[in-house]
Parts: sequence; structure tokens; C-alpha cells
Amino acid sequence: MAIKNFKGNHVGDVNEKAEEIKVRDCMSKNIILFQKGQSIIEVVETIMRYRISGGPVVDENDKLIGVISEGDCIKQISDSRYYNMPMELTLIEDYMTKGIDTISPDTNLFDAAQKFITSKHRRFPVVENDKILGIVSQKDVLRTALMLKGYSWKHDS
Repeated sequence: MAIKNFKGNHVGDVNEKAEEIKVRDCMSKNIILFQKGQSIIEVVETIMRYRISGGPVVDENDKLIGVISEGDCIKQISDSRYYNMPMELTLIEDYMTKGIDTISPDTNLFDAAQKFITSKHRRFPVVENDKILGIVSQKDVLRTALMLKGYSWKHDS
């Protein structure tokens, strides 16, 4: 007796379907990029306006050079008080995280999930040929996995 669901018959195995889904299929493409040379004050204003926790930093050629986060900005606020440095004079590249982990748009869903587990990161910039295409988060992977739940039973003819 086959397992049935009120949503209809399910065909295909979750493993087969997930292998076909790549990071490019579930990543966020409409992202806010920060530019090298921006002041920390501009970054904080953008973070607050768009309710984001940070974002990728690119150079004049749109090459990914780092990531700036709320935590990086908090560090600058702390330093500005201690060293008496005005925020508007501090540049993004002085506080951004450099040498960041990235992920390829062609990475499959299972490998992306494994990378999240081993790295403890919550999101990765998706990069191809030194250009940032988007960001994939743990939430993006979970959302995609939920969409696959309908493929978790094999159909018996």
C-alpha cells in the first residue's frame, strides 16, 4: 500500500530532486551591495533603513572584497568613543570582514546544507568569476527543502 497525501500523488525521490536544485535556484538575487569607500555612517543608515544585518562589499569593478555586518559597525561605534574617531570619517574597509567564505551558484542543495553545518555561517555570498550574484542563507535552503517535501514518497504504480 502506497502512502498518499491529500495534495495528490507524489512522484520522485527527494534525493533525486534535491540533487537537481542548485544554489542559483534558491539564492536571493535582489541584494544590497556596499561599496568600498563608503563611510560606516552610510552603512549604518542603510542597515537601519532596509532592516538588514549587513551585506557584501564590492570594489569599483564589482568584485567581492568583504562583508560588513551589524557587529562590525558596533565595533566601530565602540572604537569611536575610545579613540575619539568620528563615524563619518571611518570607511567601510577599515571594519569589514575580509577573506570571506563564498559558495558557487552550481553547488547543489545538499552540499550547501553541509557547508552551513561545517562552517557555522548563516549566509554565503554566491560568487561566479569574482562577481557576486546573490546571497544564499540557511533560511533559503530550508524554504527550498520544504518545497521538496512533496517529493519524499515514491509513487507505486
